[in-house]
Amino acid sequence: MNAEILAVGTELLMGQIANTNAQYISGRLNDIGVNVYYHTVVGDNADRLKECLDTALKRSDIVIMTGGLGPTMDDMTKETVSEIFGLKLVLHKESLDKIEGFYKKLGRPMAENNKKQAYLPEGCIIVENNNGTAPGCIIEKGRKIVTMLPGPPREMKPKLEETVIPFLESKSDSRIASRYLRLFGIGESSMEEKIIDLVEKQINPTVAPYAKEGEVTLRITAKCGRSEDADRLIDPLVKEIQNRLGDFIYSYTGSSMEETVGKLLIEKNITIACAESCTGGMISERLTSVPGISAVFNRAIVSYSNESKMENLGVRRKTIENYGAVSKETAVEMAEGVKRMTGTGLGLSVTGIAGPGGGTAEKPVGLVYVALSSDKGTEYKELRLWGDRERIRNVTVLHALDMVRRHLLGATA
Repeated sequence: MNAEILAVGTELLMGQIANTNAQYISGRLNDIGVNVYYHTVVGDNADRLKECLDTALKRSDIVIMTGGLGPTMDDMTKETVSEIFGLKLVLHKESLDKIEGFYKKLGRPMAENNKKQAYLPEGCIIVENNNGTAPGCIIEKGRKIVTMLPGPPREMKPKLEETVIPFLESKSDSRIASRYLRLFGIGESSMEEKIIDLVEKQINPTVAPYAKEGEVTLRITAKCGRSEDADRLIDPLVKEIQNRLGDFIYSYTGSSMEETVGKLLIEKNITIACAESCTGGMISERLTSVPGISAVFNRAIVSYSNESKMENLGVRRKTIENYGAVSKETAVEMAEGVKRMTGTGLGLSVTGIAGPGGGTAEKPVGLVYVALSSDKGTEYKELRLWGDRERIRNVTVLHALDMVRRHLLGATA
């Protein structure tokens, strides 16, 4: 089955809110084997909405609509769908009672126009809303299915999960399963060269690369019967990709770099402290987003100034005078200093020039040093990064965490 997601709301077109619903719905439809070929957004205009819905019904089996179910005049999703299908809007007493109960619980009078939300297309399947006032509904006519859901994500998601997904699952005899491999340290083009033959001959499962700032994701997707074991299809391909890409793959489950590194630190019970200059605490923020990290994360020192590097980390004044704050020598002393003062198993440091100013011919914007100190010694890496300030800082974080990952796994950095 093929689906289209049709979001209704002028606020989406004006950029006042992001259409996160479409992303979420697409992911869930993919899980149950429903193909999503189109995302459409239309404003609160009856003629344009009707035109978009007509188009969607011609090219898709399923249309999932979000938004336009409110009580005001510009909420016209149900009216438009009912007109296209030739259905009357009839009062659903249970929904009206629920809406009235909602306002009674709040201790507020219900406006007369709120009754509009309780009028639903005759013969539809009611999708109850326990997080708001607007009920949704499903219309099935011939070979077409139209689902109407409220726009607010906190109302839409429960209704999608509790009613719509089970309903659509019952209509499909197949499902789609995906595995996400995340890679760092190799570019998209270099990665593709190593697996190009697998991409070219793909049938089922398929391989799709996605480049993201500083890293690459490979999605391995298999289509199979509802009771069929998708892993049987996916595992051999993943194993072949692993043979070719090795430790560039940092996650086989779609986990982020910080989740991967945090889990390794916790599993191996190795403590860590960070000394950050150009990243200003970003590494520490990523690590502390991992549940349970308090067992191994000691502290972070944002040593932005030269004085802080010397006073808080023990970097020698002579080191900064001779080599500069952005140097391998300073990075090494920062990592060793934070490890020494905290007594942790690992000391991680970064220092660099994130820009847009501050660069020279000898030390350009994007020059960054990362150092990791352990009981086995201290290693460092020189980076020459490109992009704006935000990109340089974000990619620096990935390099720093990847250095920790490789150290913990005994890989070569």
